[in-house]
Amino acid sequence: MRIRTLPSQLVNQIAAGEVVERPASIVKELLENCFDANAREIRIDIEQGGIKLIRIRDDGCGIHKDDLALALSRHATSKIASLKDLEKVTSMGFRGEALPSISSVSKLTLTSRAIDEEYAWVVKADGTEADLEPQPAPHPQGTTVEVRDLFYNTPARRKFLKTEKTEFSHIETLIKRMALGRFKTHFVFSHNQREIFDLRPADSLVEQEQRIAKIFGPAFIENAVQIDFQSSGLSLTGWVGLPAFSRSQPDLQFFYVNGRLIKDRLVTHAVKQAYQDVLYHGRHPVFSLYLQLDPALVDVNAHPAKLEVRFRDSRLVHDFLFKALHRSLADVRPGSQEHREASGVVTSASESEDRTQEVVQKSFAYAAPEPRQTSLPLSVEEEIQAYSKLYPVSDRADAMPQKSSEEQDCPLGFAVAHLHNIFILSETANGIILVDAHAAHERVTYERLKQQFQDSVVVTQPLLLPVTVKVGEKEAEISEQNNELFGSLGFELSRTGPESIAIRSVPSILAKTDVGGLVKDVLADIIEYGDSTRIQEKANEILASMACHGSVRAQRRLTVEEMNALLRDMEKTERSGQCNHGRPTWVELSIKDLDKFFMRGQ
Repeated sequence: MRIRTLPSQLVNQIAAGEVVERPASIVKELLENCFDANAREIRIDIEQGGIKLIRIRDDGCGIHKDDLALALSRHATSKIASLKDLEKVTSMGFRGEALPSISSVSKLTLTSRAIDEEYAWVVKADGTEADLEPQPAPHPQGTTVEVRDLFYNTPARRKFLKTEKTEFSHIETLIKRMALGRFKTHFVFSHNQREIFDLRPADSLVEQEQRIAKIFGPAFIENAVQIDFQSSGLSLTGWVGLPAFSRSQPDLQFFYVNGRLIKDRLVTHAVKQAYQDVLYHGRHPVFSLYLQLDPALVDVNAHPAKLEVRFRDSRLVHDFLFKALHRSLADVRPGSQEHREASGVVTSASESEDRTQEVVQKSFAYAAPEPRQTSLPLSVEEEIQAYSKLYPVSDRADAMPQKSSEEQDCPLGFAVAHLHNIFILSETANGIILVDAHAAHERVTYERLKQQFQDSVVVTQPLLLPVTVKVGEKEAEISEQNNELFGSLGFELSRTGPESIAIRSVPSILAKTDVGGLVKDVLADIIEYGDSTRIQEKANEILASMACHGSVRAQRRLTVEEMNALLRDMEKTERSGQCNHGRPTWVELSIKDLDKFFMRGQ
């Protein structure tokens, strides 16, 4: 077979295989063009899930008459002109592939009126890049792209499309995601001549939260922490759901880099690490986050559909995201500015996502600048005795503390009773609170143990016989390069061959674990993300088990002073809103909610 030049339409159809997966792919590409045109209003109309029709109109800067034909030619773009531009991309679209690829598998009509033009012009394309002579047409300033009969000329690909309902769902989800990246843009979306939603421009924080609530549901904002974190030239803003507000699927996780909606394993890993210590097993956090950084520090040309990016310094970005989320979640405390009214039902991993009752819940993580506790009692009884010494009350065991001026400093209120020897009933200025005593004490004890482990020099244990671990040559090199890191964590490693390392000492707390497998996992993390927290996680698992066994057990009757001491400890302990397994430790009913139960004022 001789080498030949492929026909233009076939070239475009090959490119369409990467760019146009389904109708939602077309909507994404066209919306990004609207963003680059600085559109303030975008109207999206689709029919039959986008298979029959996709029409997108914007009020942006428009396309000049002489550029309309070029816009439908491959590798023609106004967004980059040199390699220097490609290394610092600030636009959403820049490849010059979208419109010709779309036109090669559909019937495309492009109508536009540029800012400085008196008339609008239209071209129609079939992927051949022939007969693209613009014709005059009525149209306001801006651009309309109309795509009809998707895959009409490639029936084999049309067979892979799903039902109208499924394709519509993909488009609806996409538009919602992209609308959260452009708060100042007005989005109107219709399907089969029926309006689905109308998202007005959201300039203020209140309006932005209203848009978030329309897409995530009102319960999200009521159970979310606002993020605003800057460091090392990076900025992270947005909203993250509290640990108790989680889902069984990662379907409400939106992340934007310089306004571009992306999916990235590094980002997913950093978020997972930030929630690792507070999220219920098998649950997924909810978030909408916006990362801003120098465009030169991120490669947006790593994926044909621009769904993935590559960070120049992945370790810096990973550590920044982890610290921003970890700190922001831990800094929420009762009475703080972030302390929001949270409504919803407490759910476990096995419960349905549907909310079947209206119960007011507050389940937050709390933080103190530094731990107040200086040592861990040897036993539960000693700790309970310490509570009484630290927080003395009157001689009567059932006496209530004097609240008055203390109420502002005690957001969790004051104990009234120990219900069923399990739950603490506390009265607050706003209503009542129920606390799971064991779960709360478990978190307090766990955080105390973690702080002690971090503050003290790690106790190491030499191995009588070194553990030899077979690894790849790259892993062996990484172990040598990170010898100081492993040493700071209590490991002594040495390379014994091109593809083997020996473990000669380990942290005492991890002596009975699979240290060989742990070291291999750490090396894999360092290669993938530039860092690893597996050793700390493994140590935390052991500390969590110790905390569980050393906490107040259910059915143990607590006195009022003991209960109040635990409430005070919760208020100054990080993440006390969740136990070590991610379940909430306390819930609140406001006076307003109590009034509703008894129909007071109705």
